[in-house]
Amino acid sequence: MFKYFEPNKIFSITSKAPKYVLFLFIVILSIGLTEALILSPEDYKQSHSVRIMYVHVPAAWISLGIFSAITFLSIVGYIFKIRNFFLIAKSLAPSGLVFNIIALVTGSIWGKPTWGTWWAWDARITSMLILALFYIMYLVAWRIFEDNDKAFKVTSIITILGIINVPIIKYSVDWWNTLHQPASINILSKSSIHISMLFPLMTMTAAFALFSLLIFLMKYNTCLLYTSPSPRDVEESRMPSSA
Repeated sequence: MFKYFEPNKIFSITSKAPKYVLFLFIVILSIGLTEALILSPEDYKQSHSVRIMYVHVPAAWISLGIFSAITFLSIVGYIFKIRNFFLIAKSLAPSGLVFNIIALVTGSIWGKPTWGTWWAWDARITSMLILALFYIMYLVAWRIFEDNDKAFKVTSIITILGIINVPIIKYSVDWWNTLHQPASINILSKSSIHISMLFPLMTMTAAFALFSLLIFLMKYNTCLLYTSPSPRDVEESRMPSSA
């Protein structure tokens, strides 16, 4: 089954995909921004400041999703010795960290008019900050360890420890008395958020997911070209000699 994840086979697809992903990203982002900034209603308490939700919440979701994916890829890659899974995980991490930082910054900006402060050691805010530290440790580990086997092991340990923090972020509003309100969107029950706000929120999430995919493809393709042998080397070896 894992033979389909071989770099040479994947590169033939990923090398052509960025331009299509970029087009979709621009289209979806345009729709999302129109809905979020113009068509969606203002909140009766927070007024127009609530619109930052359309950046803050999707950024947090994408950050959590990417770290979960990195953990899965690292564990499976380490157990079955699939080097390409580590390349995929490594390529996902930068966009995950970026969206983690965006979530923290936009949360701070949103917190000032809502809570009256830029920062509070709230359970969810603190746990998101801890997640950012795990992202940084993960990326630094790839820089420090030149030996791939050691890098695979260390980064896998970091992700296993970091994934413990993900459910804490999710359920912190239920477990502790926090400044954050309980979840407004529930998969298994009726959501409390109105459709006029839910649609732009989902659209912006899709746009951010496409942006993450775009960054991943560019990073991943670069990683593949610098592997040995790279997909480009394999293609050149298959070309007939001019001699």
